[in-house]
Amino acid sequence: MNATPRPQGTADTAVPARPRRRPGRAFAHTTGARRSGHPHRSDGRPPHTPRGARHPGHHGGLGTSPPVPGPSARGLLLPGLCALLLALFTWQVVTHGPLRALDERAGRAVLGSALPDGAAHFFADLGNTAVALPVLALAMALSALRAARTRRWWPPLCAALTMAAVPALVVPVKDAVGRPGPAAMAGAHEGFFPSGHAPTAAVAYGAAALLFLLHRPGRVRAFAVASYAAVNAGVGVGLVRCGFHWPLDVLAGWCLAGVLLWGLARALSRPPGAGRPRGTRRPRASTAQGPPGP
Repeated sequence: MNATPRPQGTADTAVPARPRRRPGRAFAHTTGARRSGHPHRSDGRPPHTPRGARHPGHHGGLGTSPPVPGPSARGLLLPGLCALLLALFTWQVVTHGPLRALDERAGRAVLGSALPDGAAHFFADLGNTAVALPVLALAMALSALRAARTRRWWPPLCAALTMAAVPALVVPVKDAVGRPGPAAMAGAHEGFFPSGHAPTAAVAYGAAALLFLLHRPGRVRAFAVASYAAVNAGVGVGLVRCGFHWPLDVLAGWCLAGVLLWGLARALSRPPGAGRPRGTRRPRASTAQGPPGP
C-alpha cells in the first residue's frame, strides 16, 4: 500500500495556541458571560425533556407534580351569595326584623292582587312532588340512555342525591324556625319557612335542565335557561298569590336550590375517571437527583 509519509517538521514547527472561547456555547454559563443565567442550558432555550420541564419544590427540593385545579373565587360567588342571603333571611324571620315586616306587607299585597287565580294555582302546583319528580325521573332515564356506557350511572345518581337533599335540609329548618303561614293558611301547622314547593320545583326542573344541556348547542341552552327561569318565577308568584307562603319563604327556598344546583353542575362537569385514561396510574414525583450545578 503506497502512502505519502507526513513530514516530521510540520509537528515540530507548529506554534501552540490557546483554545478560543465561543460565547453562547459551552462557556455561556460562566459568570459574566453574555446570555448566561441558566446553569444547564447555554442558549436559554427551554429543555425538551420531562425532567427539565419539572419545577423544583420549596428551597430547591425535588420536583413536584402540578397541583390539581380547584374552584376559583369567581366560581364560588354564586353559592356564597345564596348561602349569605339564606342566612340573612333566616335571621330576619327568627328575630322578627324589619325585613320580615316588609315581607308580610308585600305578601298581603300580592294575595289581594288581581292576578288570575286559576293561573296562580296552576303554577303553584308545579312545585308539588307529584309533578316535579316524574319530570326529573324522565330526564334521568334519558340521560342514562344517552351517556357513555362506562359512566352512564353518574349523572342520574348525582341528580337523585341532589333532589333527596331538598327535604333533608328544608324539614329541619321548618321545624326550627316555626314561622306561621299567611291568612289563607290560618289554623294550619306552623313551619312555612323556607318553602318546600319552591326548592322542589327549582331543583327538579334545574337538574332536568342540566342533564338535558350536557351536550347541547348554545341556542338550545339559552332557550332552556329562559324557560326554566320563567317556570320558577311563575311557581314563586303562584305560591304567594294563593296564600301558601310569604315571599321570603320562596326566596329562601330559591337560595337553597341555588347551592344544590351549583354542586350538581360541578359534579356533572367532572365525572369520575375522566381525568386520565382507564387503567393508568397517577404520575408520581421524581426522586432522582438532578445534574449538579456549575
